[in-house]
Amino acid sequence: MVGQFVKGRVFVFIDAANILYSQQTLRWCVDYKKLKEYFEKECDLKGMYFYTGRVGENHKQNSFIEKLNKLGYGVKAKEVKRIKISRTTYEWKGNLDVELTIDVLANLNNFDTLILMSGDSDFAPLLDKAKDNKKQVLVMSTKGHVSKELLERAKYINIKKLKDQISFLK
Repeated sequence: MVGQFVKGRVFVFIDAANILYSQQTLRWCVDYKKLKEYFEKECDLKGMYFYTGRVGENHKQNSFIEKLNKLGYGVKAKEVKRIKISRTTYEWKGNLDVELTIDVLANLNNFDTLILMSGDSDFAPLLDKAKDNKKQVLVMSTKGHVSKELLERAKYINIKKLKDQISFLK
């Protein structure tokens, strides 16, 4: 499916937080081994990058990150911050939008198609920049988790349609 919308060399950039929320809506999990295999089958995949917040010495999370590294993902992780919202309420924040953006811009000469797995409107200027540089741009997310700003700028692919190819079977 994705193969019909890409051209040339492909880089995939995954905003883990956004995809986590998508998975909660879908009620199934992405199998990242299958996801990489799917892209390798569908296109000339040259790079896959995964951006995630990290919570201390969480063994399960560190094990997952290690697995992604072994699968060939470029993983960027940083410690999440605890932000005080009110006197008694805190929010955990592990935003890696800037790191993802820097990596896309640093690799503009290394790909012809950018696949962004996120629905975050903060990435709209990044998609504009990629398109200004004659790059094909695709956004993968789910309904309710993708901004209109991204829908206006890129070919949208609903992850839901790829369940059979990329879902994790328990």
